Amino acid sequence: MSNTIPTPEGTRDRLFGECQERRCVQEALLQLFRCRGFHEVRTPEVEFYDLFLRSGNPLPQEQLLKIVDRGGRIMVMRPDCTTPIARVVAAKLKNLPSPQRLYYDQTVFRSGKEHRGGRSEIAQCGVELLGAQGLRADAEVLALAADSLRGAGLERFHIELGHVGLFHDLARALQLSQEDTETIRCLIEGKNFAALADFLAPYVDTEPGKALDRLPYLFGGVEVLDEAERLFSGSPSIAYLRQLYAVLETAGYGADLRFDLGLVHQIDYYTGVVFRGYAVGAADAVLSGGRYDGLLAAFGPDMPATGFAVDVDAVAGCLPAAELPQAELLIHYDPACLSRALAALDLATPGTAQLSPCDTLEKSRELAWAKGARTLLIFDGNGERREAL
Repeated sequence: MSNTIPTPEGTRDRLFGECQERRCVQEALLQLFRCRGFHEVRTPEVEFYDLFLRSGNPLPQEQLLKIVDRGGRIMVMRPDCTTPIARVVAAKLKNLPSPQRLYYDQTVFRSGKEHRGGRSEIAQCGVELLGAQGLRADAEVLALAADSLRGAGLERFHIELGHVGLFHDLARALQLSQEDTETIRCLIEGKNFAALADFLAPYVDTEPGKALDRLPYLFGGVEVLDEAERLFSGSPSIAYLRQLYAVLETAGYGADLRFDLGLVHQIDYYTGVVFRGYAVGAADAVLSGGRYDGLLAAFGPDMPATGFAVDVDAVAGCLPAAELPQAELLIHYDPACLSRALAALDLATPGTAQLSPCDTLEKSRELAWAKGARTLLIFDGNGERREAL
């Protein structure tokens, strides 16, 4: 029988360099958020299930990790950071002047499909801009999203823009049921072109039906908006995307942006511009966000809002592996010389020196050789001396 105890599905241990890589990405993001005027908030890892029912279930129930407290109330491990922050704003921050700029560094927990290799715990750093609407707010958040990926160390990335209003306008024009709308959304989200064409076959003779069938193909550069305007003549969503792109291009972000008009988010509280960030080396999006103007009204104040979250581990996985410092110096000391040994340890380059726990000098030498240290520093009754190994 094996003595190895595995971690739960969707989780794993992270050691040494992986921890350092994650920390470097987090520190870069949080420093940028603070520089842009955002303030940190933290929410509990466990929330009442009713919180997400009240917000309209932003994620399917099967993706929520549920637990039951002593009173029999159903609770969930935090599956999303935005909804709990909306609760905090309604309860504790509603009297502060708008806009409010908040950031977080938290883990979300989701239950993926069994044996699909997905992660159940996702480290996220993100921002929420609350109480601001319109072009300036969306441009600020998108510029921050691009700067976040660049500041975290990514060189080859892009952000894809879409607008949920386009999909919802077409679904309403076809008078689809909520169930059919969700089916089509899933097919578009998954770029399942053949199944989408089959599902839309009864509507293929209508303009909205043709447009929905074409929607997942509309991705690429700014020229995508030209075709979209021909398909969706007079669409305010397309006009807004073009205006937003013009502002960001003028600010120097044009090369970072692309369009995916089939971007119909799985989380259904989004109401306007939505976007995802992709990087070379990552199999899926490393950043996700958008505008969600209706969410806060479910908890009290009706405030427009937008924001995004960065998948920290996904970004770290795109970067060169961290090189950990090697132990070059081992410090052997008599107990009476502990203070001198600690002072020498603190002066060394972090990670390159260690104290020896050994009682004898010979055992400290053996430990130094095993660790590959080049020097043994000795503090004892004879004073201080060094031995080259």
